[in-house]
Amino acid sequence: MHLFARWLHLMALIVWVGEVVFFSFVVAPVLFSTFPVGEAGRAVGAILPTYYRIGYACGVLVLATTFVLLALAERRTWLGVSALLVAGMLGATVYAGVIVQPRAAELRPQLHDPAAPANVQEEFDRLHHRAVILNGVVLLGGVAVSLATAASLRS
Repeated sequence: MHLFARWLHLMALIVWVGEVVFFSFVVAPVLFSTFPVGEAGRAVGAILPTYYRIGYACGVLVLATTFVLLALAERRTWLGVSALLVAGMLGATVYAGVIVQPRAAELRPQLHDPAAPANVQEEFDRLHHRAVILNGVVLLGGVAVSLATAASLRS
């Protein structure tokens, strides 16, 4: 059980952090440098719901396995820190996916509409900035959790 919990914990963490890195540093930049802004935005908008669902699933798995590992561990300090970090990462992912992304998706079709209210671009930019910050929190948290996990697994 302990080995499986460690493996599942590490795999979910790898997928979650890897997803953030790949999307942020490969997918989005390539789309926006290859296609017109409107098309790239639609492509990113189509990807984001799946991106967030993967984040939710990985976050729940990492958090659950952290609690399993906490219950089985003799040294709990690093795992306790990890549990707090993962809870924050999951909270940031859920907020971005449930609150920020749907509102941005509502605004996206209006961005290039001359009849749209003047504040649409401003609100979209604010939401995008918030999503980028939340994504950064998840990435930095994931790096910190990987360090805490490495420290907790040393024998």
